[in-house]
Amino acid sequence: MAHDHAAHAHPLRTEADRGRLRLALALILAFIAVEVAAGVIADSLALLSDAGHMLADAGAIAFSLAALRLAAKPAAGAMTFGFKRVEILSAQANGVTLLILAAFIGYEAIRRLFDPPHVRGWLILAVALVGIVVNLLAAWSLAGADRRSLNIEGSFQHVLTDLYAFIGTALAAALILLTGFQRADPIVSLLIAALMIRSGYALVKASGRVFLEAAPERLDPQSIGEALIGQAGVVEVHDLHVWEVTSGFPALSAHVLVAAEADCHAARREMEAMLHARFDVDHTTLQVDHAGNELLEITPRTAASERD
Repeated sequence: MAHDHAAHAHPLRTEADRGRLRLALALILAFIAVEVAAGVIADSLALLSDAGHMLADAGAIAFSLAALRLAAKPAAGAMTFGFKRVEILSAQANGVTLLILAAFIGYEAIRRLFDPPHVRGWLILAVALVGIVVNLLAAWSLAGADRRSLNIEGSFQHVLTDLYAFIGTALAAALILLTGFQRADPIVSLLIAALMIRSGYALVKASGRVFLEAAPERLDPQSIGEALIGQAGVVEVHDLHVWEVTSGFPALSAHVLVAAEADCHAARREMEAMLHARFDVDHTTLQVDHAGNELLEITPRTAASERD
């Protein structure tokens, strides 16, 4: 028997999230062209790697906006859950993009460690300081969105990594200006790549858990099973499955046996109320039967039985 109070995003909240994503996208696009030009003039890998990352940010945010629009479509036809998992697909794409960019930046940074070019420290410092302000504004915008959504969290991680990257780039530029140590630029690029790997791996892992239908991290199936078996009249719980349809949309199904004298419908309602109160799980499918029911045994006919 199914019980569905699936939480759908409030339309006003979704529109507010879209507005925050659009603001972050506008800020990033306005800065990319300036950074690319400055990176080429200054011959700075750190700036160019930041620009590449910001371009990926813009793509990630655009993909997030498209995913939000698709996820808002109602369920229809074969898509019984609608397009809600598109948000998880967007998060995974963001994570993979971060990992690929990190690989390219890391390779070029290692090459420049052995043959560091001369870079223009003042130009790098000026662009990096402006980049810090732009990414602070973009991060502030996305921080106010619903980050329980892996889709929005993916975009936020892109912007946050960029913020750290610009801080590192500014420090590298200051070090170059003070000491003339040109290798500071590729060293910072390696640190940027490490941050991108960290954020990318976390997104790929989290989205992979959803696609593999693992239990949400905050929900322990063992604890849920013990809570169900602890309900009055419950004799046995098996075939317990807990998974996540999309961010913030956990689902549960189980086969529950109750005592012969118990009321199946009342037991189901009590278990659903408990799952909501203790575990915040509303989308449940509980098959409740009485324990001890004997099944009709069917045996093949034999020649002896036919003669009888």
